[in-house]
Amino acid sequence: MKKCDRIEGKYKIISMKGLLVMKNIIGILLSYGFILVIILIAKLFEKVGKEASRKFIHIMLSNWWFLAMYFFDNPIWASMVPLSFVIINAISYKKNIIQVMEREKDQKDGLGTVYYALSLFILAIYTFGILKRPEIGLCAILVMGYGDGLAGIIGKTVKSLPYQIGKTKKTIAGSSTMFFVSFCILAIFLCSIQADLWMLKSILIAISVTALEAISVKGTDNIIVPIYTALILTTML
Repeated sequence: MKKCDRIEGKYKIISMKGLLVMKNIIGILLSYGFILVIILIAKLFEKVGKEASRKFIHIMLSNWWFLAMYFFDNPIWASMVPLSFVIINAISYKKNIIQVMEREKDQKDGLGTVYYALSLFILAIYTFGILKRPEIGLCAILVMGYGDGLAGIIGKTVKSLPYQIGKTKKTIAGSSTMFFVSFCILAIFLCSIQADLWMLKSILIAISVTALEAISVKGTDNIIVPIYTALILTTML
């Protein structure tokens, strides 16, 4: 009986491992499907303008992290899709393959799409692996996706005072949007985990990420903002 129990126990372990692998594989497939759907929908926004389609992709792709948290159980699986898009986006930037997310050749300004995928890859390794707290990665990527994305839209559609820091041109409306959206995301996250002084921390982090976004050049805010947010949240929690 004991030998049978041991054999049965081994089969259960193998079965559980198989289910986990299958869940991760499903997550990979759904991830690519999710990204493909966003790209296809973004084509509709091209009628409004190239920047509208780009910002749609920028904002909506940040929601991929919800899929990652549900399906992936370790940093290797979680980092596969972002790593593949570091390569895909780099090729697309040079060859203009995924046209809906690329600027015109004479308007290209940095490797923003590559930095976006790279930030997801780094955060997957850091929060799924080192920290084992992927919810921190979620908060960080939503700040970049929604904060920076909506700031770009509002900054160009709402007339407000422009300003320039070095070579970076911004508007008061855009930076105000970055602060407000970042604050809301941070406040919801910190309040949900019952962090001490969550309101003050949300304000301070939102101010700092808004400042970083304002001084970043050539699309580097796509990697600086989320990585900084994740690191500062790590020190505050």
